[in-house]
Amino acid sequence: MKPNKKPKTTVSTHGEIRIIGGQWKRSLLSVASLEGLRPTPNRVRETLFNWLGQDLTGLHCVDAFAGTGALGFEAASRGATSVLVCEQDASLCRSLIGLRTRLAVNNIQVIQGDAIAQMSKLAASSVDVVFLDPPFQSDLFAPALKAASRITKPQGFVYLESDRVWKSEELAPFELSVTRQGKAGMVCYHLLQKSQQGG
Repeated sequence: MKPNKKPKTTVSTHGEIRIIGGQWKRSLLSVASLEGLRPTPNRVRETLFNWLGQDLTGLHCVDAFAGTGALGFEAASRGATSVLVCEQDASLCRSLIGLRTRLAVNNIQVIQGDAIAQMSKLAASSVDVVFLDPPFQSDLFAPALKAASRITKPQGFVYLESDRVWKSEELAPFELSVTRQGKAGMVCYHLLQKSQQGG
């Protein structure tokens, strides 16, 4: 079942989505009926991993505000050395752990808790790619971007999903700039790059 092309922040779709590439291509991920849960649409994930390159071998990734874990498991499927998956909801964490067990994934760590707090525990400039998809209409975007920028290596990437377009001028304080962006329904998605001097 494909995610709604125009996801809403107050209604979620119950069903399944698929990993679209790599080792676990076509494996199903459950989508719980939880308010505010917005799985990243298939075509957006396909575009994102085209931007990043299909092979993520050797990269260290963080999937903050993981939800269904689609981005983190997609990265792991494509060869990432390690993926830290952060999700605050206990039931979603149980689902993520169950999926990891079912697929016999050994490069994903699932942590229940606040994504920004978890990122603050990581070493500076230690991550190649951070996936950020905070709840829309929340005040978490600026703190999440600050935390993600700190842990991202110079010239590493932060993927940002939001309900509006972010411009490079407002991202400059985080030492991030927009390299690619697009829109699918109500979702604006951005691939941001950390400055060479960052870290």
